[in-house]
Amino acid sequence: MASEVPGLIDTLDLEPLEVNLFRGRSPQIGWQRVFGGQVIGQALVAALRTVDEERPAHSLHGYFMRPGDPDVPIIYEVDRYRDGKSFTTRGVVAIQHGKPIFTMSASFHLSEDGFDHQIEMPDVPRPDELPAEKELLAKFAEQMPENMKRYFTRERPIELRPTRPMDYLSPKAGKSPLQNVWIRSTKPLPADRALHQCVLAYASDMTLLDTSLVPHGRNLFDPGMMLASLDHSLWFHRDFKADDWLLYAQDAPSASGARGFTRGSIFTLEGELVASVAQEGLIRERNR
Repeated sequence: MASEVPGLIDTLDLEPLEVNLFRGRSPQIGWQRVFGGQVIGQALVAALRTVDEERPAHSLHGYFMRPGDPDVPIIYEVDRYRDGKSFTTRGVVAIQHGKPIFTMSASFHLSEDGFDHQIEMPDVPRPDELPAEKELLAKFAEQMPENMKRYFTRERPIELRPTRPMDYLSPKAGKSPLQNVWIRSTKPLPADRALHQCVLAYASDMTLLDTSLVPHGRNLFDPGMMLASLDHSLWFHRDFKADDWLLYAQDAPSASGARGFTRGSIFTLEGELVASVAQEGLIRERNR
């Protein structure tokens, strides 16, 4: 199925059209617009296709300009900004209907030794101590709104296990703007570092913006809310496997002017910090 891991790998496998030009497609599963994480992941694939494999991505910064149309292909055009001794820089523009829907700059670094430190991982329940999505569905299906029930029923390539499931399912106003979610691909991935980076880029757009709604007792399933990613930044610090459990520790330092600002730190089960994320997004009440 297009929504599972083989389908995600196929979605990320762009078709080369010409030098620096690639075509991506969206899974046909009834989405009204293209998932932002898909565009981020595909744009990173396009950039990686023009870079020496010995230089993994270390950062990317993107802006969403228009909603993507899942019914037509997305064209990715890569600009080779710089090929230096240690760093490589690329620019990517995603185009639909003759207009850019997303732009991204990405940097790639030849691995080298250097200083090493990191922040500590939050002390939270481990994934094997938490209910799986199907268990949540079986236990709370009657309490879920229909759109949430469809979300948990649909097969997806990324599994989520929030450390506070009830806050995720039934948010209450007044909570701290924090959210910790374990994530991993639902099936094993090929041993390809670039693919694991692209899968994590895809997953990094999941649940992050929702964190800005936590203190207000709202979530993405609320029909009165309109949410959309405006930008997205991702830094890769250390190697990881996207098919192993990773803790996505998220906070939202600020929300104002119908925008929420959110940050994420991604850790392995052993507590190693492998990536950091930042995003601002639209969080607008529809009745306005």
